[in-house]
Amino acid sequence: MTRPLGELLRRKIASSGPIPVAEFMEQCLGHPAYGYYMRKDPLGRAGDFITSPEISQIFGELIGLWAAVVWQIMGEPEPVVLAELGPGRGTLMADFLRAAARVPAFRRSLRIHLVETSPTLRRRQRETLKGTELVWLDDVRGLPPGPLLLVANEFFDALPIRQFVRRGRLWIERRVGLNDGDFAFIDGPPVDIAAPLAGEGDIFEINQPARDIARWVGQRIASEGGAALVIDYGHPRTAIGDTLQAVRRHRPAAVLEDPGEADLTAHVDFQALAEAARPAAASPVVPQGVFLRRLGVEPRADRLMAAAPETAADVASACRRLIEPSGMGNLFKVMAITHPGLPNLPGFIH
Repeated sequence: MTRPLGELLRRKIASSGPIPVAEFMEQCLGHPAYGYYMRKDPLGRAGDFITSPEISQIFGELIGLWAAVVWQIMGEPEPVVLAELGPGRGTLMADFLRAAARVPAFRRSLRIHLVETSPTLRRRQRETLKGTELVWLDDVRGLPPGPLLLVANEFFDALPIRQFVRRGRLWIERRVGLNDGDFAFIDGPPVDIAAPLAGEGDIFEINQPARDIARWVGQRIASEGGAALVIDYGHPRTAIGDTLQAVRRHRPAAVLEDPGEADLTAHVDFQALAEAARPAAASPVVPQGVFLRRLGVEPRADRLMAAAPETAADVASACRRLIEPSGMGNLFKVMAITHPGLPNLPGFIH
């Protein structure tokens, strides 16, 4: 079956030549009419994937309490800008705010901004957060001035990456072309990039939009105060490897098949984000399981199970999925970007 976005990309490649991987990924996810995120809700069992906030309310609650403590460490500024990048259905923010209400002064200080480009997901967020005063933005750089608390859970992995292939002594930019009418990866022009040591055929990825956002966030936090929490799957240090992947109906799919019908992501380079965020400080990168355990995920799960024994098995299963190595505990990593004057924050202290 020929779908509209695939046909558009085929015509473009046939007339103008192969396109960079970043452009292919950007069109697949963000094309105004046919992009994956522009026209569907991809979350949940009926969608293509599920995120930590959708697995358990505890995830968003702990982040809300973490932010309240950080706000106290910051000196309790009022007001403070609270921003979430890529808020999905608004589930994390709803749980965050419920927990934040336990610190009334903190909750009153929040000016909430959601950075979201998907009309479909904005509608879901409006439903989930009904009655909450919100501002939606297309770009983080539109945030108003002031101290900032920012949360980015599974946001950076969906930004378009460039890919480069090692050929002899050169790096060649990888592109998407056509082979008998089917999309195929091909070699593009040579480029001059800084990359780790690599062998023939190795692939290196650069997520320039992620670096640009981290740079803006770091400069903002360094000048006006605050902290950002980044939670995503990826590698703590810059590394060689092809991590571009597609997921459809909770299963791996072919990256180049059916553009716009599957979620495309790539592993986050946390070292690159930390370096881009200077002069703000970056915490150590810790596994999600370690971070949540340090915040008290297991005692919180115990309280929920005691309060509602009929759901205890589900609560326990969700908790294990969030923290155990066989679930999301090791694959997902957590890093904070903070004002240089702040001490080590909860979750990053042994």
